[in-house]
Amino acid sequence: AGSKTTVIKRASTAAAAPAAVAALPAGPAPKGWGWPSNGILIGKFSSNGSLNKGIDIAGDLGQPVLAASDGSVVYAGSGLRGYGELVIIKHSDTYVSAYGHNRRLLVREGQQVKVGQTIAEMGSTGTDRVKLHFEIRRQGKPVDPLQFLPRR
Repeated sequence: AGSKTTVIKRASTAAAAPAAVAALPAGPAPKGWGWPSNGILIGKFSSNGSLNKGIDIAGDLGQPVLAASDGSVVYAGSGLRGYGELVIIKHSDTYVSAYGHNRRLLVREGQQVKVGQTIAEMGSTGTDRVKLHFEIRRQGKPVDPLQFLPRR
């Protein structure tokens, strides 16, 4: 009987660790999309258009930013106001993804990338804190990235 009590205690201790969910590694989704970085979601998509055209993920300076799906880098630079150092990847004729506020870009325009490949280092260019701003656009219109990324 004593060992059953121990087993029950272990099970309830393991179940009481929701913090582990937020620390899951970035990886590919069943449909080929993966999280662009590890970290806490601090900003969600708003279809209003003026609030948030993507999601924001908090992280550490220099933390890897990953390609969310296979594609070709169509933009790497700081010429778009409000995004800081930005990478845009074209995945198909329909979808592109954008990764903003990076400290350092590790890819160049025209480069092919694979899901999970490190494309930049997280930073705070063009914003007030270290974070990744991540967008997915369908035919040029922002869509909620959480509908594409695996649950975590």
